[in-house]
Amino acid sequence: MTREERNHKKQDDIDNILNREKRKKIVLSTIKILLIVIILFLCFYYYTRYVSTGGLIVKEQRIINKKIPTNFNGTKVIQFSDLLYGTTIDDKMLNSLIKKINDRKPDIVIYNGNLIDSNYSATSKDQEKIIKYFSKIEATYGKYAVFGNQDNESYRTIMNQSNFKLLNNSYDLIYNDTSNPIKIIGLDSLERGKQNIRVAFSDSKYNNLYTIVLTNETDSLDEVCSNNPDLVLAGNSLNGTIKIPFIGGLIRKDGSTKYINSHYTIENSEVYITSGIGTNGIGFRINNHPSINFFRLSNQ
Repeated sequence: MTREERNHKKQDDIDNILNREKRKKIVLSTIKILLIVIILFLCFYYYTRYVSTGGLIVKEQRIINKKIPTNFNGTKVIQFSDLLYGTTIDDKMLNSLIKKINDRKPDIVIYNGNLIDSNYSATSKDQEKIIKYFSKIEATYGKYAVFGNQDNESYRTIMNQSNFKLLNNSYDLIYNDTSNPIKIIGLDSLERGKQNIRVAFSDSKYNNLYTIVLTNETDSLDEVCSNNPDLVLAGNSLNGTIKIPFIGGLIRKDGSTKYINSHYTIENSEVYITSGIGTNGIGFRINNHPSINFFRLSNQ
């Protein structure tokens, strides 16, 4: 072998070593990138599935309206909705929910429907558990509920046994030891084809009273607000499930395609929509914790 051949062979050996090292670095870099992607995905999944769906928060808001009777100044109203039992709800969440409600000693408690997820077949034991927890909720003047688009007739039984008064296109008058009540109207579900706004507002005898309207879906809000209620409390939308700053909720549900965020002013009505307690379909939330709304009423 000539000197030139030896040099060429030596150079080939060096090139092979360099190529192996280069391939090794590429493989190691690829593995690192894949590991980072997997870790980021697992962190994202854990946050959206377990962190964002937990950590129940309370959103507090003062409602000021001159029509509120003086004797109702300071009245505390709790609104919650969309438990969607069978999704991300467990005993710990239920305990936290009841405690947060009762700790605030509400005068009125409102539930806006969708108790059990439509894809979950609740057993009699599940229903008994919900009744046990919901029966513990305390309210000075009463507990009210409306049907949601995922509720069936078992919902009526559960809510009745939990001492909630169901309003189906009907109203009730709430008194506070005086002759100056406030009016509360409940609308049946829009998607179930049972909502009748005309019937709900047909009794004009108490039109001068401060009026709160309860509904599940929000697609009929324009018609509801054309009747000039003072406060409308709704659910169903989960506030879009995925919330982007300065944009709002992204996911629109049946019955809630137009109004999905937490607050609107429509004509002369203040509208508040809960973010709900459970999840729906995709099973996670982003930047949108489950919550209850806590209102204090005042006329000044």
